[in-house]
Amino acid sequence: MTAGFDVVPPDAIADGRATDAYFERTETTLDHAGKNPHVVAEVTADQFPSGEFELLAGVKDAAHLLEGLPVDVDALPEGTLFDGGPVMRIEGDYREFARYETSLLGFLSHASGVATAALEARRAAPDSQILSFGARHVHPSIAAMVERSALVGGLDGFSHVAAGDVIGREAAGTMPHALVICFGRGNQEAAWRAFDEAVPEDVPRVALCDTYSDEKDEVVRAVEALGDDLDSVRLDTTASRRGDFRHIVREVRWELDARGRGDVDVFLSGGLDPAALRELRDVADGFGVGGHVSNADPVDFALDIVAVDGEPAAKRGKLSGKKDVYRTRDGGHHVGLADRPGPTGARSLLEPLVRDGDVVRSFGLDDAADRALDDADRVGFRE
Repeated sequence: MTAGFDVVPPDAIADGRATDAYFERTETTLDHAGKNPHVVAEVTADQFPSGEFELLAGVKDAAHLLEGLPVDVDALPEGTLFDGGPVMRIEGDYREFARYETSLLGFLSHASGVATAALEARRAAPDSQILSFGARHVHPSIAAMVERSALVGGLDGFSHVAAGDVIGREAAGTMPHALVICFGRGNQEAAWRAFDEAVPEDVPRVALCDTYSDEKDEVVRAVEALGDDLDSVRLDTTASRRGDFRHIVREVRWELDARGRGDVDVFLSGGLDPAALRELRDVADGFGVGGHVSNADPVDFALDIVAVDGEPAAKRGKLSGKKDVYRTRDGGHHVGLADRPGPTGARSLLEPLVRDGDVVRSFGLDDAADRALDDADRVGFRE
């Protein structure tokens, strides 16, 4: 049934088959020449700090990709903000890990881009509930990566059921417009009541209130239909119909307050980005953010050899020599050679990840999210 999907299987990734062809030909050539130098290779996005921080994610998958290989790996902890210099360093005989470069960069690049975008949304509305609603914009084979990376970036939850199965978290969500439409125009109350009667008690009673008529009208009708059972209303108004969305939300809040239902939360979704969250965070209680997170550009990581058999070596445009990165007391990011002292009072960010093929780190999702939020405060991310 699933054989027709264009999905690279996990076994191909683990076996190193999910690679660019020139790595296979490099292995063949080095084997023919009897060469397999001991190298230091580093994963970087920028060589020098630029003041533009990004959030590291995907470390768990990267670690398991390299597990069992005779290499030592150091990396920043997942959920650390970085700005230039290596986020990961691999030491070992080159042919032992060469074919894994493509998948390694893919694991880190895409997840870090999504996590960075999620952190942008989190920082835009720090006191609001924010859920990841963008799985429908990506290939389903990477939905778990998207949702996990959104959580690393500080979002409160996500919508994709199978992704939840993978990462051990329950998906959130209530009703789409399709449910209301299935009951027919003018029968919104029937849809809301049926939902209330059908779903488990622990599911919040959230009425979608913009399907056929004015948002204010449908919110008032939902209050009358569900009474005290109503927990929240969601406005997912299409951009072409919004007008002044902030004014609409304020009208809805006014009508709820006028009816003694200030306890009903207002949740917004539909094409929202950090700028919209900043504009609406004082009039709404929560947001569903889709494309801004799921469609984020991957971080442009590269893996480069920087030392061969103990001697500095790098191609043009890259910095030779084994390096370390540091967080300074003022929240700055510093890059320096690993055999030189770091800045006074600075903390080294690279920590052991793999030692001779053994993964020596755990990957707590909550720990990564807490680290991201703390680090964002420390470096002033997107203030």
